Amino acid sequence: MTVVLETRRLTKRFGGLTATSDVSFALEQGARQALIGPNGAGKTTFVNLLTGMLPASSGQVFLAGEEVTGLKPEARVRRGLVRTFQINQLFGGLTPLETLALAVGERQGQGHDWRRPVGATVGLDAEIMAVAERFGLVDVLERRTDTLPYGKQRLLEIAAAFACKPQVLLLDEPAAGVPEAERRDILDAIAALPDDVSVLLIEHDMDLVFSFARRISVLVDGALLVEGEPAAIAADPRVRAVYLGEGGHG
Repeated sequence: MTVVLETRRLTKRFGGLTATSDVSFALEQGARQALIGPNGAGKTTFVNLLTGMLPASSGQVFLAGEEVTGLKPEARVRRGLVRTFQINQLFGGLTPLETLALAVGERQGQGHDWRRPVGATVGLDAEIMAVAERFGLVDVLERRTDTLPYGKQRLLEIAAAFACKPQVLLLDEPAAGVPEAERRDILDAIAALPDDVSVLLIEHDMDLVFSFARRISVLVDGALLVEGEPAAIAADPRVRAVYLGEGGHG
């Protein structure tokens, strides 16, 4: 299989604290992979290194075979490395239509024109509607985002990330804070992502992890402890020991 995202001995130090230690990691084309670990394992630091939110102390990051270690986050997005956040980063005063228009327009180099009337750019509008349909947002396109149920807001954030046409989509706890009644829409949307998008899910919810992932990576104390198929990870005594006393959540 083709590796689409790779790290080599990726390390991040904050003074005398090593938050991420020599992590060598690979995500294959079309992957449905999860990154788990107990609280304080370094998952957020690792994702921030992947996306350029933090500079690495040492090591390298490669996207589709090209090194991106020194690139800013927006440059990585343009190359197809896109993430969502634990807490949504949406503009509450915009509608979903405007949010998706902004995402698509920025990708197409038309960010200055994202408030133009719907219908002014046929191709762009068709793409916005296709994304809205995929994520179940058609019925709320004209509502202010901050008035939407939280589950819809999370769907909109994933939709906006998807509208950037990622090679790699990093989903950082996409169902966090979503009421149980709305979680199924999130799970269905993630399950329906096309095969040409490689997905890395960073998640505490083990039910979601084991229903989604075909491969799981376990991060402990900033280092990779083990990787493998879900059944092997569930049976691994080292993983069970790490989670003992944490109720199965990382």
